[in-house]
Amino acid sequence: MKLTKFGNKLKKKSGISQLMDDLGHAMNVNRDILMLGGGNPAFIPAVQSVLRESMNELLGQGDSFERAIGVYDTPQGNHAFLCSLAELFRNEFGWDITHENIALTAGSQSAFYVLFNMFAGADADGKQKKILLPLAPEYIGYADIGLDGDIFRSYRPQIEMLDDRMFKYHINFDELEIGEDVGAVCLSRPTNPTGNVMTDDEVSRLIKLTEEADVPLILDNAYGTPFPNIIFSEAQPFWQKNVIVCMSLSKFGLPGARTGIIIADKPVIEAVSEFNAVLSLAPNGMGAAVAGSLVRSGRILELSRDHIRPFYQERCRKAVGWIHEYFDGLEYYIHKPEGALFLWLWFRNMPITCQELYERLKARGVLIVPGHYFFPGMDNSWSHCHECIRMTYSQAPETVEQGIKLIAEELRSLDYSQIANTEAKRPSAAQNRTKQ
Repeated sequence: MKLTKFGNKLKKKSGISQLMDDLGHAMNVNRDILMLGGGNPAFIPAVQSVLRESMNELLGQGDSFERAIGVYDTPQGNHAFLCSLAELFRNEFGWDITHENIALTAGSQSAFYVLFNMFAGADADGKQKKILLPLAPEYIGYADIGLDGDIFRSYRPQIEMLDDRMFKYHINFDELEIGEDVGAVCLSRPTNPTGNVMTDDEVSRLIKLTEEADVPLILDNAYGTPFPNIIFSEAQPFWQKNVIVCMSLSKFGLPGARTGIIIADKPVIEAVSEFNAVLSLAPNGMGAAVAGSLVRSGRILELSRDHIRPFYQERCRKAVGWIHEYFDGLEYYIHKPEGALFLWLWFRNMPITCQELYERLKARGVLIVPGHYFFPGMDNSWSHCHECIRMTYSQAPETVEQGIKLIAEELRSLDYSQIANTEAKRPSAAQNRTKQ
């Protein structure tokens, strides 16, 4: 079989394909696997009940169900849903938007596919443009999206060591430069994989820098405010003309509906709509149909604030407690969890790579995600890239606890405890903002 350059790029093994293959097998084929790797949201009873009610309402409203599954929406997405979203953001946050500023996509992954290739790669003059990631590690799904070679440039974070075996990444604004070869800047908030949440001041500073450089700031809000609102610190939503906000219904509880949301200036939305028409004719309409009444009533905000956020915050608290219990005596650090569904673990001076640890754990029936996949646009010779893993705490507590226990056992089998007992190798909270 002879493939084009495009075909060969798509068929090669990638981090996101490995992740989704593992996730699909764990959730649908071999349910005995302890799935600590994927980003599938938990089944939250209060949310599941409301979604079931919404579906029942849809089924009982004349031909609403038949139209949802039997009629194409416009390439921009369901018009009524777009209008409801625009009204929600105008009323709640004062955003100056209409339905013309919003488009739906087949999940946020396809949104980044079109946006990244819209702003990166060869421009009209043949110059190569990049997507700048001001803070790596970043979302695993970004890495293989570019159609025109390596489209990313990323910066190493500053690492602040905290108490209780915590640390936190920070953007190094002193070194951050948005050069002429940058087509757009992208940041996830909360950050996937680490759960890091940039402060309002830091986001405002990025907005100012991108305005000065005349490039858009793409904010990946898949886990963020105002829905699904999996943020454990105070954070305000942002939008203005040079900001492109990407949202999703997946982490609200509808991953199977594949509904991404892009909020942007009108020319960007027009381009996304054209992409939808060419690639898939129109976006999936089921997400808009099921969530439509929740958006119109504002109930989507209430559910996110009162049920989704506290649910994951409690799951996170338990998982951190189990890590401290089972990892006692090991050289481990946890990125301060401020949101999303994940814990980012750093095994400093680990005697094997995170990829090798992934293979060993998979053989024991535990799935995590090796950290080196989360550093697109960066030289992977940095040892830190190979000392980290991402694990989710969204699954059943007994699954998470057993998985953490087995990770600890595997690390101990490497005789890792001898490294942990060398106090000189342990960074302390006094080493704030240590640059790695």
